[in-house]
Amino acid sequence: QVQFVESGGGLVQIGGSLRLSCSVSVSISSIRTIAWYRQAPGKEREAVARITTDGRRNYLDSVEGRFTVSIDIANNTFNLQMNSLKPDDTATYYCQIPDTDWGQGTQVTVSS
Repeated sequence: QVQFVESGGGLVQIGGSLRLSCSVSVSISSIRTIAWYRQAPGKEREAVARITTDGRRNYLDSVEGRFTVSIDIANNTFNLQMNSLKPDDTATYYCQIPDTDWGQGTQVTVSS
């Protein structure tokens, strides 16, 4: 099984920034696609951003222009830079590879 450890969450003000990181138990260079998801209380989990090994990136419409995904090969991490944060971004954020178990996620709270 692939193990994920998400970190970097916290409490920020509206308009603030956070950088989330995901450590993966396998080499990220061997992964074809990896994505960030989020889930707010009482809501369904949704994909917010993904990247493929050919460099293509896709974003949820509500985060496009504010969030940026990247892969750090040297540190074997998958990152999500989040800028101009809004209260609606409040959720637990997870990284995920298709058909693998979920990690514990990292909590992001944006104060209104």
